[in-house]
Amino acid sequence: MSPLEPFGARLRRAMDERGPLCVGIDPHASLLAEWGLNDDVAGLERFSRTVVEAVAGRVAVLKPQSAFFERFGSRGVAVLETAVREARAAGALVLMDAKRGDIGSTMAAYAESFLHKDAPLFSDALTVSPYLGYGSLKPAVDLARESGAGLFVLALTSNPEGGEVQHAVRPDGRNVGATMLAHLARENAGEGPMGSFGAVVGATLGDLSSYDLDINGPLLAPGIGAQGATPADLPAVFGPAVRNVVPNVSRGVLRHGPDVVALRDAADRFAQEIRAAVRSD
Repeated sequence: MSPLEPFGARLRRAMDERGPLCVGIDPHASLLAEWGLNDDVAGLERFSRTVVEAVAGRVAVLKPQSAFFERFGSRGVAVLETAVREARAAGALVLMDAKRGDIGSTMAAYAESFLHKDAPLFSDALTVSPYLGYGSLKPAVDLARESGAGLFVLALTSNPEGGEVQHAVRPDGRNVGATMLAHLARENAGEGPMGSFGAVVGATLGDLSSYDLDINGPLLAPGIGAQGATPADLPAVFGPAVRNVVPNVSRGVLRHGPDVVALRDAADRFAQEIRAAVRSD
């Protein structure tokens, strides 16, 4: 397997050239209805193709939510394969939002599904859950390194329920979320211009200055738009690490469909606002 250039380097370049915006592809039933589409495979295909056509050539990252395709069975997964292939061909990096997490050979199989270069669903990066222990992610970490892909590990998520796990304090006095950040900093040590192993850190969490977010890797930040956070909030939330933040916007862009121009304009507006907010010069 011939590896790609490391994901962190490819992502840094895409963020610098296109702006640090990730647009979700989240074809849930209510959004399909808003677009005037049926909640079926034909509606799913129309939705995903329209989003890819509108923004894959201009945003840094597209993030399909696997569950919304999987619910249609094999035909839905086939639509997802096409969306991934066409988005990457248009120049976007694809982050598969599947949040996989398991142990041993099962984790290895999940990794092969999304991170092996010959897999139909090969993506530039994958979201993973470390809550069977960070070490359970080793098969995914190893295959990502081998293939030039990346991971985004759930660390400090924006959902209120996450706190009961992520804020739990370990015997060493550090909470679980901070522990995940420390693991990622070790994975990315010495990598340039940015490591390939990122964290998911919610943009709605307020002041995170008590956490060391300098993991030398990307920080995927859900919560912009419909969940209440704005691009202007990013510097206060992420502090000096803001340059490595990849804000995710889903409904804030998708609600402008099915018009391709309106989708494109919405993505451009968010990209410009985010650029202005995180500019360090």
